[in-house]
Amino acid sequence: MADNAENGGSQGQAEAPSAPEHLNIKVTDNNNEVFFKIKRSTKLEKLMTAFCERQGKNLNSVRFLFEGQRVQPTDTPDTLEMQDSDTLEVHQEQVGGW
Repeated sequence: MADNAENGGSQGQAEAPSAPEHLNIKVTDNNNEVFFKIKRSTKLEKLMTAFCERQGKNLNSVRFLFEGQRVQPTDTPDTLEMQDSDTLEVHQEQVGGW
């Protein structure tokens, strides 16, 4: 019975480091880099809004991409399967036709 308790305990400890509660995420628009520490369950809307406020940008005038895919405000690091030190790219939204 002691063997089971030890095995269970070591497995629990092994899982904790592989999935930390907080992630450090880099957000870059090619001119600026801002680092955010957020929980895996936090909606990325908070990060997106904070970045825009710091850079003086309108949230509606930019788009955020992770691994080439557009990030929605309701996405979380968990839903996007983000890892610690991943990067979000910020691009100016294209307006007009020419």
